[in-house]
Amino acid sequence: MALIAHHEKVETRGLLLVLLILVTVSIGGIVQIAPLFTIESTIERVQGVRPYTPLELAGRNIYIREGCYNCHSQMIRPFRDEVERYGHYSLAAESMYDHPFQWGSKRTGPDLARVGGKYSNEWHVAHMVKPQSVVPESIMPGYPFLLERELRFADVADHLRALRKVGVPYTDEMIENAEADLVAQASAEGQEGLLARYPKAAVGDFDGRPDRLTEMDALIAYLQILGRMVDLTDVRIEDLLQ
Repeated sequence: MALIAHHEKVETRGLLLVLLILVTVSIGGIVQIAPLFTIESTIERVQGVRPYTPLELAGRNIYIREGCYNCHSQMIRPFRDEVERYGHYSLAAESMYDHPFQWGSKRTGPDLARVGGKYSNEWHVAHMVKPQSVVPESIMPGYPFLLERELRFADVADHLRALRKVGVPYTDEMIENAEADLVAQASAEGQEGLLARYPKAAVGDFDGRPDRLTEMDALIAYLQILGRMVDLTDVRIEDLLQ
């Protein structure tokens, strides 16, 4: 009864109720925000993690725009059934340059954290145009329009500059060569500089239409790098830490 009486005092005094709400919200906010200031010291870097190439970044934007994260997660939990199905569990450092990250929580479709290199470019094109052509039981809608839309990339250098402001280590050289690298990744020329700046980048024509640079090129370039930056084949995590 005493507790109920105290509740009545709070609920019948508007100013006191507002102050207590502010205190509660402030505590909750501090608990969530404070760890972000120590993120550099809490996430151990691993060898191989790098910023996305301009083409991968464009593909990631399309991935987000089309809401792919609503049905696909990008985080493999450290449980036996997860790693047996999807591969090595995800490392925090693998998504340290993701703004926003794509961990997700819903899996209408499979997890995509390590989909890179698992399927050919041709498979991805067929899957995006008509998913049921390669996965008959799939309920995923098709995205054939990606094959027809030319990729707009006039502002790609500005995108890299913006990401550098929030901590992604894009260099002046990367920003200066952003447009050239974007085009080179989906072609057969000018790839030496690209691969020097972005190791392990998948290169070549992604959508089967070498005469055009489409949104499909960008999306597949993004999918083909997921999980491939860090080599986890027969390697202990301790050996990867820098």
